[in-house]
Formats: sequence, structure tokens, C-alpha cells
Amino acid sequence: MPRLSRRTVTAGLLCLPAISRAHAADAIRLRCSLDTSPTHGRNVSIGDYLKKLEAASNGRIQTELFASGQLFADLNVSKALIQGQVDMAAPGTWAITNFIQDSDVFQLPALYDQPAEMVHRVTDGKAGAKISDEVATKLRSHVLGHWIDNGFSNWYTTSKPLKSLADLKGLKIRNSGGAGQSWRTRYFGGIPNVTAWPDVPLALSQGTFDGLMTTDESIASVKLWEAGIRYSLQDHDYFAAYIPMVSHSFWLKLPPDLQKLMTDIWAQNIATYRQNMAAAQDRGHKEMETHGVSFVTITQEEAAKVRADMMKEQDQVAKDLRLSKEIVKLMEEDLAQGA
Repeated sequence: MPRLSRRTVTAGLLCLPAISRAHAADAIRLRCSLDTSPTHGRNVSIGDYLKKLEAASNGRIQTELFASGQLFADLNVSKALIQGQVDMAAPGTWAITNFIQDSDVFQLPALYDQPAEMVHRVTDGKAGAKISDEVATKLRSHVLGHWIDNGFSNWYTTSKPLKSLADLKGLKIRNSGGAGQSWRTRYFGGIPNVTAWPDVPLALSQGTFDGLMTTDESIASVKLWEAGIRYSLQDHDYFAAYIPMVSHSFWLKLPPDLQKLMTDIWAQNIATYRQNMAAAQDRGHKEMETHGVSFVTITQEEAAKVRADMMKEQDQVAKDLRLSKEIVKLMEEDLAQGA
């Protein structure tokens, strides 16, 4: 065997860090933007997914999660995805209505105070598939699979006690975006205000609006009782969901095996993420109670009456929200499944 000189051995050892650096340089970087806080259930779920993805890819994908709107608020992240300024996001359906009007279908009266199982028929059914197709064409993004639940949206105020829906009249109510939420607010006599989520605590404490439409868990995730929230009217106004999407500029540079890996890991975990989000809503509710927030819940009979009254306006609402006839038809078909 040839003798190895000290110089040869030393040169070989010095090459090892270079090889390691080369592998790191070859890794594909994935930047994910969310505008909710690190403790929010969506962030926890997405963070878990990214860790699992990085581990399963053996480091071939290196992930970074930017929370609290560090990169983009959800209301602006659609444009960032189109332009390839961010690789992954999970905006709510309401946050993409500027590009995809059909995503506002969840504000239609037919879905007022409907159980999660009914809403899943729509998000996981034909209507959800159509919206996912529109995400691909209009936002130039790939939807990973079934959407993440946020949960039931309700009403919350600072100084005005809420004992019935009539108490919303004349109040300035913040919502997260989309013409549908503004219509809901006006339907109950409120004045709609749209404010990006990262700006809500300060705006609320300064009295920019009297209350907001959101979920128990979202309130708890940023401790909005510290900004003045004292009352809540629980009517399950609508069931919110986030769409997990990856920009085409990122998706198309992945080899087929990594595309399959991203899809498979999401499919393996989405049921757990939905269960965790439901549990997070329950924890948020209890935490709000411990901090002095008082709750009034409308009865199922009252909710059914409200939905029936709202349904009289559904055709006009669909036109006002610029929903396609097809998405309304698909939603109705999805709701009828298993009925």
C-alpha cells in the first residue's frame, strides 16, 4: 500500500468542513410567513410541520418560520407569494378575497353557526377544491392539502356588555378582512373596521374600535384582556380556516421526491392539527374566563332563527360578495352530502 504523507492526511482532513459546508449550501431554504403570535395554534401546527419536514428530508429542506407579521401580514402575503418573496404561508380564506372572491363563500348565511363537520364538507369537498384550484392559478401557489381549522368566530367588546346580537348595533367592530365579514358586521348593525392582526392590541387599547370578530384562542394568544376585552357574545358566527400554500417558485424547484414528502407529511398530520386547534379554542375560552371576560351564548334555537332570516338575503349577498354561481352551487352540494 502506498505510504500516506502527513501533508496528504492533513489536506484530506481540511477538506471535511468544506464538504459539510457544500451540503449545507445545497439545502433548499423554505421561509414561512405567519402574522399570528408564536403561541397561536396555527403557528404551533405549522412549526411542527416544518420540523417534521426538515427531519424527514434529512436536512435537504431547511425551514424558517417568521411569526407575528415579521415578514408579511396575512392581508399582504398573497402578493408576496405571487412575487416569490416568501415560500410558504397559511392565510385565512378571508385574507385572499382580493384575489379570489370565491374564498368568501364561508360568509354566506347558509354557514352561519354550522358545526365543524358541516364546514369540513365544504373545505374538504368540491367547493374547497375549486378554491384550491384558484389559489394555484391566481396566487401561483400549491395547496398542500386539507386546510387548518381556526375555529368559531364570535364577538368581543371592551366597554359595551353583550347580552344579545342587538347590542352590536352602532359599535365599531374590527374584522380580519374580506367583504363577507364586513357584511356580517353590518347585518347586525355594527360598523366594520379592517385592521391587520399584528396591529390589533395597540389599536384596541387606543379605542380605534369597540370590539372585534375573532376566536377565543386568538384572543388568548395575545392576551387581549390586557388591551381591554371584557365581554363576549358567542354565536359561532362563522367557522374560520387557513389554507396551507407554497409558492410555485419554491414548489417547482423541488425534485419530485421532496414534493411528495411535503404532501405526505401534511396529510399524515392534518387531522391532529385540527384536533389540536379545537383543544386550543377550549383552552383559550377557559383562560379568558380566568381573566374576567364574561360570556353570553345564544341558544341553538335563536341561532337557527337568525340563519333562517339571513338566508332570505343569501342570493343578494352572493352577488354583493362577487361569488361565482359555481362556488355557491358547489357549497350547497357539499352541505347536502350525508344529509
